[in-house]
Amino acid sequence: MRNVLIVARKEVQEGLRNRWVLATTLLLATLALTLTFLGSAPTGSVGVRALDVVIVSLSSLTIFLLPLIALLISHDAIVGEMERGTMLLLLSYPVARWQVLLGKFIGHLAILAFATLLGYGAAAAALAATGAAIEPQSWAAFAAMVGSSVLLGAAFIAIGYLVSALVRDRGTAGGIAIGIWLLFVLIYDMAFLGLLVLDQGQIVSGAVLNALLLLNPTDAYRLFNLAGFANVSSFSGMAGLADSASLSPAALLLALALWALLPLGLAALAFSRREL
Repeated sequence: MRNVLIVARKEVQEGLRNRWVLATTLLLATLALTLTFLGSAPTGSVGVRALDVVIVSLSSLTIFLLPLIALLISHDAIVGEMERGTMLLLLSYPVARWQVLLGKFIGHLAILAFATLLGYGAAAAALAATGAAIEPQSWAAFAAMVGSSVLLGAAFIAIGYLVSALVRDRGTAGGIAIGIWLLFVLIYDMAFLGLLVLDQGQIVSGAVLNALLLLNPTDAYRLFNLAGFANVSSFSGMAGLADSASLSPAALLLALALWALLPLGLAALAFSRREL
């Protein structure tokens, strides 16, 4: 475990040196604060359940932004080190390949988690500072949103590692990473919506709907945050889909965890068989 933590610390230090931590934190904080106060613009003041509106806004932001950030910081984690020759140097030390991969994963996840906690936490703190009345269930939904956002980021970091372990150059890894982001964030949902419109409930049963939702980590995240809490679902308009899908919050979190663990395991397998 010591070797894993050493590699993780190295990744965090490189993130600090390359300004990834600062840039990601500032970006998330700026967008979160903007959405927080624009959300109260229609009424001219921050309402009683303002945090629920913020959760809906930040969940939508997370679906588009966090997977892209995760893929950008992870797509060259392996192939990039190989091209620079630093991977061969790193493996010359008494450290296993899986320890390198796990250490990198922990380091990148720590960067993403720090940026998410600080960025979104700043939005919640700013909202509380306005004197808005925030109910305990709204704080619980906000905490669940932040935690699941980190889990969604972990899933796409793992997917980025799998890409990095399979390709031969950084350019290809970057192109595939962007393609994966487009597929999961935009193309899949548009095709999914088109299928539901054309099907009109004839073929897509509840079980098929559940499977289709779980096949996309962003859909599992969306359903967990926008329909998992009654106080939030009333704003998001996702209550009807949640009733049709009949997926529990625990099942959705498990799906997100599997989306992180399975690609990471496959990446470790591919890396262990790759020639340096």
